[in-house]
Amino acid sequence: MVKFEQKRLVFILLVLLVLALGYIAFDKYVDFREQEKLKVYQEGMQYGYQQAVVQLMQQLATCQQVPLYAGNDTINAVAVECLQQASGTSGAQGTGTGK
Repeated sequence: MVKFEQKRLVFILLVLLVLALGYIAFDKYVDFREQEKLKVYQEGMQYGYQQAVVQLMQQLATCQQVPLYAGNDTINAVAVECLQQASGTSGAQGTGTGK
């Protein structure tokens, strides 16, 4: 009778161990999947930021004002090089000392 109770106890403990290991494995799998989703999301955001900066730089290279919007705020951006070229050109013409 004692051996039967010991076997029953061992069986119950083994079942609990298998259930615990299954739960831990499932939890780790879910964490892994969430990390993968987060990584893809962050990579997409980073790519979007890079593309926005590239597009902004391309538009600024045309030496025209580029409106930037953030919520209710708007600002016009111009490349500093374009301003320097414009002031250098008008300054050279105005003084008559241009080459």
